[in-house]
Amino acid sequence: MDIDKSPPAVQEADETNLKLDAQLHGDIAQELFEKSLQYDPAELQRDAVKVRRKLDFIVLPMMMTTYMLSFLDKQTLNYSDAYGLQEDTHMKGNDYSWVSSALYFGWLVGAYPSNLAMQRLPIGRSIGCIMFVWGVLCMLQATVTSFSGFFALRFFLGLVEACISPAWVLLTSMLWTRDEQPLRTSCWIGTNGVSSILGALLSWGLGHASHAALPNWKLIFLVVGALTICWAVVIFFYLPDGPHNARMLSEYERVVAVWRISGNRTGVQHSRFLSYQVREALLDPKTYLHLLMAVSYGILNGSVTNFMSALIEGFGFSDIRATLLQMPGGAIAVFGCLTFGYLSTFKNMTGVAIMLGNIPGIVGLAGIMTISIEHRYNLVACAWIQSFLGSPVVLNWTLPAMNVAGHTKRSTVLGLYFIFYCAGNIAGPHLFLANEAPRYMSAIKALETCYAACVVLQIIYTGTCWMQNRHRDRMGYHAQAEDEAREGFSDLTDMENKHFRYRL
Repeated sequence: MDIDKSPPAVQEADETNLKLDAQLHGDIAQELFEKSLQYDPAELQRDAVKVRRKLDFIVLPMMMTTYMLSFLDKQTLNYSDAYGLQEDTHMKGNDYSWVSSALYFGWLVGAYPSNLAMQRLPIGRSIGCIMFVWGVLCMLQATVTSFSGFFALRFFLGLVEACISPAWVLLTSMLWTRDEQPLRTSCWIGTNGVSSILGALLSWGLGHASHAALPNWKLIFLVVGALTICWAVVIFFYLPDGPHNARMLSEYERVVAVWRISGNRTGVQHSRFLSYQVREALLDPKTYLHLLMAVSYGILNGSVTNFMSALIEGFGFSDIRATLLQMPGGAIAVFGCLTFGYLSTFKNMTGVAIMLGNIPGIVGLAGIMTISIEHRYNLVACAWIQSFLGSPVVLNWTLPAMNVAGHTKRSTVLGLYFIFYCAGNIAGPHLFLANEAPRYMSAIKALETCYAACVVLQIIYTGTCWMQNRHRDRMGYHAQAEDEAREGFSDLTDMENKHFRYRL
């Protein structure tokens, strides 16, 4: 590895040149922003409502459907397990836990590269191609006959699906204002609950295909994979890469769309990789708060997602009955995401909404630990409550997108965030020890600790952002709205841009 031995003055000059070069080449939407300054702000404000509605009713449903299929692809393992998957593939001991984790090993490997790629590649066409590949991989799971084959396919499925969450976080930040992002993000991740309902119905229906030529668990993989492939074609041709090339908008409406998000102070997309922004990300204490929260939420998500079926079966229900009993959890997930997502749209309420979203899960786990096994429906209700987890998870995802400026810095933080999130998802299923069924007391205690850590870390993060905002206000760091908006397209980081304010 080459080591830079240039004098400090030379290194500083090189860094300054990088910044100037980044500002010279500019954000891909900078030209449209400059055009917006030719129009009357009142006219832009009036037309911004129409543009937002178009994005809400055309682009957002496309994102929601894609994310629903992504989650359904992951959940196929959970549903197939109820129909003899482990027996047919000769899994023993903790093999199923390792297969559950395999997807997140792949996601772990693909997390950082996919974040960098999404910052530079056209999001719509890239996701369309990748979605086609993961649909094929989902269908191929119906062909495996061994633990090793299943592990390999789940690994590659995680590798290609690693792009979807960061891509959607970035696209949301490109199309909606910071006030609008938490609710829109909650909408597309809320489809996890819809996916749980549809997946349970689909697997229940396929489970009754008694005269099929293939085992029921294989049909689940084939049907879900085929649906994914069909939807990939729609995404490839119609999903925009950002406000600058949204096909459903006219040229003027694209100008309005860019003007709308200029107040985010984060720009749209920039192709330059700036090494000094990586260094700033690694030196920013808030980065490590993000990472600690990421691993905590990852452990919770990996546990709840992969062991919900086994948990409910352990309360004394048959495999098919356990599948159906997961449906109310999906409805709770949708309700939680929309409720806390809406709460987060109010001023300085994002952190509060995240903290409140953790409370139901803490109460539910306490119930699983203490309620008698004779009251099995009460225990199932406690398991359903865990579905509230989706809301604080996704709202926590929005924090790096909203509060980290500088494209390379944001990509770095998001990439590291999802690496730690994946690591948590890998660890989560292994907390459930087979000899502790059906309550899995060690796992429940560990998950309670993770919930508590998420709340405490969020308090520290929100307090840190509040103090930094207050310091900038006291120092008088303000400028004309037009100048502050222009700075957002100059690829400045949140530390460089003193006019930037963190969302609380």
